[in-house]
Amino acid sequence: MPALAVLFAVLGAASNAAGTAFQRKAAAAVGSGGGLRFLLTLARDPAWLAGIAGVTGAALFQALALTFGPLALVQPVFVLELPFALLIAAPLLHRRLPAAGWAGVGAVVGGLALFLGSAAPSGATSQAPMSRWVPVLIGCLGLMAVAVLAARRSGSPLFRAAALGSAAAVGNALTAALLKSATGAFADHGPAAFFSAWQTYGFALTGIAAVLLLENALQAGSLAASQPALTIGDAGISLLLGVVLFDESVRTGWWLVPELLALAVVVGGVLTLVRAVPHVREVVRSRK
Repeated sequence: MPALAVLFAVLGAASNAAGTAFQRKAAAAVGSGGGLRFLLTLARDPAWLAGIAGVTGAALFQALALTFGPLALVQPVFVLELPFALLIAAPLLHRRLPAAGWAGVGAVVGGLALFLGSAAPSGATSQAPMSRWVPVLIGCLGLMAVAVLAARRSGSPLFRAAALGSAAAVGNALTAALLKSATGAFADHGPAAFFSAWQTYGFALTGIAAVLLLENALQAGSLAASQPALTIGDAGISLLLGVVLFDESVRTGWWLVPELLALAVVVGGVLTLVRAVPHVREVVRSRK
């Protein structure tokens, strides 16, 4: 049911964006800090609890989306998380999105719609033999390791952010593939199969690694360096994993022309949104 998969994916992107916005609002109110005391202070803030609920809901929506649709369809929809994040955070933090930001939102949404309409991802299986999983795991984990090593050896903050963002993108795509397989086992055989599947524990580990890589990418350099690699990398690698692992298919031939055009529009929209973030902050300062 592709329509349900898209619906749940959109809800997942919106839920994660809302959760992130509420968590940032709570953290900004508390100020700087760390450790258990900082966490306990946040835990008493309704905004932070709403943020945790949003992130939890996003994970559930993603699992449902992957149950109803192919990986190559679901993961690209999560590109919408960035425009959702700005649209939700702006009024929540009493800020205003500039005109360029609205143009970026339109480009991301329009480009994504064109890409999905042109590629028409399809596929019904959620399981893959170990003969496919082994090279995928070696390839993905190897790429993540190479990206991390390259980031550590580089003296450029922009390169470090882009490399770590790319590593996080691979981690996100691999996590989604493992999650799809685990939720497929749950849908077909129930909770016992879910908790006995190695993919269940695999997606938990890779998910944590992806989050840590993303945090390091954001600390290493500007959002403009890490976000495009993260956004496009996640969608592209997820599409590849869907084809390799689960026999999913996308249109090729002359359909590649609108697909590449759509990709360019999405990249342009993401870059526009990233550049709009400082302008949102400037509006806030002018009001104080």
